[in-house]
Amino acid sequence: MASAGSFADRVKQQADIVRVVGEYVRLKKGGQNFVGLCPFHSEKTPSFAVHPVKQIYHCFGCGAGGDVFKFVMEMDKCDFLEAVRIVAEKCGIAMPQRREQPGERREQQQRTALVEMHREASAFFCRQLGGTPEGKAAQGYLADRGLDAEACAQFGIGYAPSAGDALTRQLKTKYAEKLLEASGLVGGLAGQDAGGRLYDRFRRRIMFPIAHESGKVIAFGGRALGDDLPKYLNSPETPIYTKSSVLYHLDRAKDAIRKSDAVVLVEGYMDTIAVARAGVMNVVASCGTSLTETQVKLLTRFTRRIIVNYDPDTAGQTATERSLALLLEKDCDVRVLELPGGQDPDTFLRNHGAEAYRELLAAAPSYLDYLIGRARRLGLATAEEKLRAVNFLMPFVQRIPSGLLRSEWASRISQQLRVDEPVLREGLRRAAAERRSEVKTHPALVGRAAKPAERRLLQFLMEADALRERLADEIRQGGLYQGLETEKIFAVLLDACAAGERPDVESMAASLEDKDRRLLFEIAFEGTADAEWPEAESCLDVLRLRRAEEELGAVQRQIEAQPASAGDGHQEMGRLLERKLELRRRLSELREELKAAIDADA
Repeated sequence: MASAGSFADRVKQQADIVRVVGEYVRLKKGGQNFVGLCPFHSEKTPSFAVHPVKQIYHCFGCGAGGDVFKFVMEMDKCDFLEAVRIVAEKCGIAMPQRREQPGERREQQQRTALVEMHREASAFFCRQLGGTPEGKAAQGYLADRGLDAEACAQFGIGYAPSAGDALTRQLKTKYAEKLLEASGLVGGLAGQDAGGRLYDRFRRRIMFPIAHESGKVIAFGGRALGDDLPKYLNSPETPIYTKSSVLYHLDRAKDAIRKSDAVVLVEGYMDTIAVARAGVMNVVASCGTSLTETQVKLLTRFTRRIIVNYDPDTAGQTATERSLALLLEKDCDVRVLELPGGQDPDTFLRNHGAEAYRELLAAAPSYLDYLIGRARRLGLATAEEKLRAVNFLMPFVQRIPSGLLRSEWASRISQQLRVDEPVLREGLRRAAAERRSEVKTHPALVGRAAKPAERRLLQFLMEADALRERLADEIRQGGLYQGLETEKIFAVLLDACAAGERPDVESMAASLEDKDRRLLFEIAFEGTADAEWPEAESCLDVLRLRRAEEELGAVQRQIEAQPASAGDGHQEMGRLLERKLELRRRLSELREELKAAIDADA
């Protein structure tokens, strides 16, 4: 029986990515590729390309890219094995019968049971709302908040009764206690009493179902009635729920997000529901946690235009600033809506209506205008206050990947805060230098550049079968790729070469950060034309020249740092001077070789 890996490889080899993608995107022939409007972001001019030979796709606008399986996973929101099945069906390839391992079967059975248990719990909570005296009181509370029975049904809002084990009694007829405990629906704060009896986790609470983006309920958020604490109680993490990876309402909002190419980010369940009922369906909220990097990655699958509309209180402002830091690093186009009068979205909509909210949403300022407003509140009367304001802004501005945007914002800040622009630009320059020094531990925080020689060598490693082994040895032995902006791309290619494998773009991309991954696909689409060793040797000389220049600089610094002393000091100085002359000769030779190569090519 074929393994899942070998079967997927066979499907990938036989699949026509142009035909598969063409079922989702209208493609036209453009040169050696097929092009169309990107399905992952809104655009009027096609920037999405499919390479029929390399069997990959890439959008030169939003950076999305991958193989046929990755495309189906993104479009159909499914996992890898399901994508393999879908592509196999489209290509008429029969799926092999796979024998599951006992551990895999048990895990899948547990997950299936937990999803079904949450479906039953959701139905139970909905029946309680309005169906019992307690539930009617909860329904009255919701009505006072502007949510009628129709709205409650639309968003699956329910009620958890105050009885300690009403839900548990119902579930125990079908599920084992061990599974009940794993669900997060029982136990909780009450745990087990002296008799070992389990209690409902949620009691006397308005219940908001939290769904996976596929629409399946996987957790709950419960709001206390009255003064019970905590005000909000969320499901714990379970085998089917990781709170940092889920966004509330995304299952209903994703189509509207794609259509509008924008998303409104709010804090809570009631805010989300209020905004959605105002006709703004492209709204989501984090589930009882600060916005996480995983949630940002989830959002950017659908759009990079984010309008942050958190509560305007101190906690909300802190959450906004923390979210901005994450969003800016992912190159998102961010605006911030701060509602007047200290109102949250739910309160504002009840007081002023949907039209007023939508008008403010459309006029929401850019994140920097919002931050400048916050900085101005720190005061600008004295030099110390201006310094405090600039220091507040600097961490956000330096996270902007684009140097052009940073420059434009520097002018805006200097005008708004009445700070000398040269002084501000020097501060930005120093901050940018500090950020660049973090590249080894935080490579995603800075942009990537690739000089022509680097790009050409990467192309050769990917495609030039006749040159690959020799070229990889030259690059590896000389450490020529170390310290380059493309170092990590070179590393994965060299690893593939060392393993005797023909580099696969999608496999390599999976191990790279977003910006490196995007550059890898761009280079893959450029092609190699004729790959001959003299050109490769010239590109290698460019890297050797860089290495020699760096070493010469290091040697010169060592010479300048040497004390004027006799003995061993003279010997070390002599060694350094000899090395300096040797490097100068090497640089001269390399420059002559490069000049000769350029003249020959001309």
